[in-house]
Amino acid sequence: MQFPSFCYTLGREIISNVNKRNYQRELDQLISKIETEGKVPTLLLHSCCAPCSSYCIEYLSQFFAITVFYYNPNIYPDEEYLQRVEEQQRFIREFPTKHPVSFIEGDFEKERFYSEVARGLEHEPERGARCTKCFELRLGETAKRAAFEGMDFFATTLTISPMKDVVLLNDIGEQMGQRFGVRYLPTEFRKKGGYLRSTEISKSYDMYRQDYCGCVFSLREREAQKAASN
Repeated sequence: MQFPSFCYTLGREIISNVNKRNYQRELDQLISKIETEGKVPTLLLHSCCAPCSSYCIEYLSQFFAITVFYYNPNIYPDEEYLQRVEEQQRFIREFPTKHPVSFIEGDFEKERFYSEVARGLEHEPERGARCTKCFELRLGETAKRAAFEGMDFFATTLTISPMKDVVLLNDIGEQMGQRFGVRYLPTEFRKKGGYLRSTEISKSYDMYRQDYCGCVFSLREREAQKAASN
């Protein structure tokens, strides 16, 4: 039996409320251990865009040697993808950090996104089943690349967004870490004023800030919202 998308979303929210962990506390404890040991672990940080990555990089680069991994085959159109990549690279070049930050661009696999993620879920609303499959694709590739590069950890900037399901993202991250044999870094970057700080950094660096998540479906939903408000 296939349940309606609103049932799926409601179910996720109920599970999230019941099983909510304090990911920030877990991260704080891990960082405290790293500092005690005097280590600087390597981290592959999946980034959805430069503005979201800003606070994440500022915060984590104090403790990790970061490689930003830009793997987002969901982005539409091509011009939007290229603009986000360029903005990500510019921010890394210009932003001062304690430990080095490097950059890897993943393959822009548009066809894979449509065939593995969107097919059959074209009419799902944002935060529905299509988004879950999109997270699985992107975090799976990040974990795979982190294992290939011999990274100590991997994480994603997606947990900074107030619009994202943090429990779902961390669950997927941990599953992908187990699948590919690399440790996932639990995060909730929007905690401790992280989201607000990301907007401050974005403004100070005059960053391009998009007003939709990235895929063609989120763009259409955003355009419909704008039209309804006029």
